[in-house]
Amino acid sequence: MFSYIQGRVEEINPEGIVLDHDGIGYEIGLPQSSLSQLRRQMQLRVYTYLQVRDDGFSLFGFLKREDLDLFKLLIGVGGIGPKGALSILGVLSVDQLRFAIAAGDDKTIAQAPGIGKKTAQRVILDLRDKIDFTQTLEAQLDSKASDRSSDDIRGEAILALNALGYSSAEALQAIRDLDISSMSVEDLIRAGLKELALR
Repeated sequence: MFSYIQGRVEEINPEGIVLDHDGIGYEIGLPQSSLSQLRRQMQLRVYTYLQVRDDGFSLFGFLKREDLDLFKLLIGVGGIGPKGALSILGVLSVDQLRFAIAAGDDKTIAQAPGIGKKTAQRVILDLRDKIDFTQTLEAQLDSKASDRSSDDIRGEAILALNALGYSSAEALQAIRDLDISSMSVEDLIRAGLKELALR
C-alpha cells in the first residue's frame, strides 16, 4: 500500500515544491534530480512519505513509486534520516544506487552531500540483502537472446555500465582483462562493477 498526492505545482524551491491539491498547498521535499524535471503549473502525481516528529510534520515526495520504496529502505539504515536519503537519491538514480550496493561501491554512494564513507558502507551492509539486483539488470538489459557472442556480451555490459554513469573507456578498462568465456552479461557487469569500485 502506498499513498500519493496529485495536483498542480505552484512553487519550486531548492528543497522541494508546493503542490496545490483542491486549494490546499502541500510543501513536499523532493530529491534534486526530480526538481530539475519540474516546471510551475504542471500537473503532477507525487508518491509521498509523511515524517511525524515532536516539532511537526514533514512530507517527502518522489515521482516514481520505486524511488519511494528505496527511500523507505534508506531511512531504515542507522544514521540516515529523510534528508540524508533525499541527498543520496538526488545524486544517484534507483538503478545506480542498487548497482553501487551490489558492487560494494561506497565511493559512489559517498558522492551524495552529507554522506561520508562510513555511512555509505553502512548503507551497503544494511541493504545488500534487501535490494532486488535482478530487477535492475532486467531494466538495463534486453536478455532475450540466449546465444550471444563474446563481443555481444562485452558490448551489453559496457552499455549497462554507461547507463550507470561510467564512461565507455572506464567500462572497457574494467572488463577488458576478464575471462568472459563462461560469463553471462550479468556476471560480467558484477565483475566490472567490482573492478570499478577498487579504483
